[in-house]
Amino acid sequence: MLGLAAISVLLAASATAQTYSATYLPSNAPAQSEQGQAGTNQCGSGYNQTSECQNAYINSIDDWCLFGPPEPGPSSTIGNTERIEVSWCLKSGYGTRLIPDGTVTGVYFVQTPDFVQITGVGDLTKINIPAGDEGGELDPHGADGNGNPIGGLVFSSAFGSLAQIHEWTNYVSDTEFCFRACKDAPNAPTLCQHIYDDMGCMWNMPANYSPGGFEQCQGDSGEPMGVYGTSTFYQGEPSTPSAHAAPATSSCTTFSTVGNGLAVSGASIISSATSSGASSTITSASRSSGASRSSGSATATNSASAGHLTNSIGWEQAVMTLGLGVIGSIFGAVMVL
Repeated sequence: MLGLAAISVLLAASATAQTYSATYLPSNAPAQSEQGQAGTNQCGSGYNQTSECQNAYINSIDDWCLFGPPEPGPSSTIGNTERIEVSWCLKSGYGTRLIPDGTVTGVYFVQTPDFVQITGVGDLTKINIPAGDEGGELDPHGADGNGNPIGGLVFSSAFGSLAQIHEWTNYVSDTEFCFRACKDAPNAPTLCQHIYDDMGCMWNMPANYSPGGFEQCQGDSGEPMGVYGTSTFYQGEPSTPSAHAAPATSSCTTFSTVGNGLAVSGASIISSATSSGASSTITSASRSSGASRSSGSATATNSASAGHLTNSIGWEQAVMTLGLGVIGSIFGAVMVL
């Protein structure tokens, strides 16, 4: 067990870190919300695979984000880049980077009275996490009171109107992710505790992580991570207790997949839909009462130089159509002669 002095230092550091109280919406956020920030909180709309946006959203099974490295490469581990992570989102419209279709191979969204949570698995090398990286924890506090990433903001409309979430925790590795955003309340710091950064997703957020499943549920809040009755475990103690059991869920809706209809590779985007624009590819396989989802449009509209990318499929189809028409007319004339 840690000595009383060590525990007092941990508690004091935690209390000091949990002082971030500024409140923004995406529409009124400053360019940078914390000193030393590498990216921005003024992100615009659409999407951009080189975006430096550090706003994340967690609303539903087809509308959520993760923080990840801005650049690929073996040195872009979460441990090395935690201060400068950027936002990668499943849905277009936030001015962020998009999570490429095929990255996520299982995802589970749970809404409880106290928090919303995303857990899942996939190939997270597609959002610049190096293969073999066991990952790390991101939160709005960091060791010095600034966030990891510095200036990272999280928003959610799961509890009503879109609002900033002040207490959240996001773990991500090359194969697994989890993200919990706690509704503003006295118990939010405890339910979104950020001091267990070495313990990983399944210990901090026991839930479903099965590959091949896509599900949205209502759920119980369960026990706070690290709290066992009247005792609290602190990382680094000689004996680590088992994770809590996953809280009960209900009113679940299953889906065949989630995505944005876009195949994304590096800084380039290719639409897999028609010239009328790509749309969310989420498909409901079954539905029960009490669960809902949003539609999730994902259409690119602007130029890359302006921070967005243009869907050029429409004019290419027009040229092909005109060319086929001319060839058809010549062939018809030859047949008549």
